[in-house]
Formats: sequence, C-alpha cells, structure tokens
Amino acid sequence: MDLQAVNSMSYEQFLDIFGNIIEKCPIITAAVWSRRPFSSFGGVEDSVYDFIESLPISGKEGILRCHPDLAGRELTSGTLTMESQQEQRQAGLTSLSSREREILTLLNTQYKKKFGFPFVICAKMSVKEKIIEELNARLQNDPSIELLKGIDEVKKICHMRMEDILCKGSPMPTKL
Repeated sequence: MDLQAVNSMSYEQFLDIFGNIIEKCPIITAAVWSRRPFSSFGGVEDSVYDFIESLPISGKEGILRCHPDLAGRELTSGTLTMESQQEQRQAGLTSLSSREREILTLLNTQYKKKFGFPFVICAKMSVKEKIIEELNARLQNDPSIELLKGIDEVKKICHMRMEDILCKGSPMPTKL
C-alpha cells in the first residue's frame, strides 16, 4: 500500500483498514482520518499518538480497558479480534500449560483490581515467559507509572499493526 492510496481513501475505507490499530477503538482511527493528507506513513502513526496524548487520564484508561486479558476469557471463547488472536498466538499464549494459565489468570486479576484496567503488553514483541515476568513486575508500579507504561505498550501494538497493514512485512522506521 502506498501513501497516495492511504490519502485518497474514503472515511469508510480508512476505518475498514485501520479501524483496529488501537484495540477496539475505531473512534481514534475516525478522528485521525480527518488529518489527511499525511506526508508519510509515520505521519499516520504520529497523528494516532498525538490523539492519544491529547486525551485526559480517563480517556487513556478507557483505551487500556478496551484490551482483552492476555490468555483470558476472550481467547478461550474465540471472541478476540483477529489481530489480538494472532498476537497472542505468536507469543505462545494459546499453548499455556495449566499452571501457566493459572498464574496468568491470578496475575491478570490482581492487576485489574489494582489498576482498574487490563495489563497491556505488545505480545507480538514478547513470549509467554517474558509476559508473565513483566506482569508480575509491573504489579509493583504506582498507578500513574502503570498508565504511562500501558499507553507506551498500546503505541507499540499500534506500530506493529501499522507495519502489518502498510508495509506487508517491510519494517517501518522505528519511532519507539
């Protein structure tokens, strides 16, 4: 896909293609469409990040709440978005031992109780052992720090999803 094609997309086309670059938050994609024309693929990404950064704390928490628990109910029931399903599979979260699933469920529950939103990590850039380790470590954070870390992970996920859409395997320049 080239930049001219992105800039010439109708609202509906743009939303169909980029609607889930931020998990279950197509409103962000809708808002970014109005910022066309983009001067680069990085400009699309920058517009998404600028929109997220402009949100109040409650809006950022809302973005995090749109994410599923890792290896949680949505995975086992088959209701994950296509992107999340692929990312969790790639990280090994679809092949957990019963002990790993038990640990992850417990940590996910503790995390949501403490912070009020699910643990978010870019699963595509990790593996199940590292995810469990990171979840356990991040449980020690203050809520304000964890909000920032969660949003940073959302941006990594967005970057990876943008790469998949725009470059079909060709890496975009890393900005993170």
